[in-house]
Amino acid sequence: MKKIALLIAFAVITVNLSAQEGLKIGIQGGIPLDDFTDKVSLMVAADVGHMWALGEVVDLGVTAGYIHGFAEKYHTDLTEDLPDIQFLKAAASVRVWTSNSFSFGADLGQGFGLNDDIDGGFYYRPQIGYLMGESTELNLSYTGIQLGNNTEWSTVTIGILHTIKTIKRF
Repeated sequence: MKKIALLIAFAVITVNLSAQEGLKIGIQGGIPLDDFTDKVSLMVAADVGHMWALGEVVDLGVTAGYIHGFAEKYHTDLTEDLPDIQFLKAAASVRVWTSNSFSFGADLGQGFGLNDDIDGGFYYRPQIGYLMGESTELNLSYTGIQLGNNTEWSTVTIGILHTIKTIKRF
């Protein structure tokens, strides 16, 4: 499963580097919710993606990325070393621009667990974006990965997305 995840991520990155119109890179930071609040203190993520304009309002694309949750550290008489939690993600993306500056959209795909005890599952990330200037977007998002056994990786994040080459609109 991990080899498939790496292959998908490599394919998305290769496509992006060969067709640079609409190439986007981004970073996010956030906090865990629900099932992982006792295991993870903070998380960071990095994305690379490609978006194609389907007109003046809608963009469609693909994205791949890496999520890293930093283990919570407990300082008690019994020290417990929890592992960091990592995922690779591959997803389709859609953005709807409500004005020249605001967008909303989602990424839908698969999150692949890189830890031995986490397989991964359905990945989704609804988000709201604000375009600052011509090529930099500030976004607020919720990330969820359905892990099975009624467990979900969920975080609230804030991030920056930068477009290497702006998307040509019709």
